[in-house]
Amino acid sequence: MADAARATLDAAHELANLLDCGLDREQLAVLIALVERGINPEALAAVVRELRREARALRASEGEG
Repeated sequence: MADAARATLDAAHELANLLDCGLDREQLAVLIALVERGINPEALAAVVRELRREARALRASEGEG
């Protein structure tokens, strides 16, 4: 990874940690790459929220069984 890209990812990861986003470096790198390829950031955020909601529901249903 180029120095500039690494510095950008480091800054984004630090910000994500400060905001308690729950994203690790790898997840953040994938999201940044998708946005750089033209994916709408708001739509991407909605997908992440939905996936998290689904994961919570799945974990809750597994705990009930």
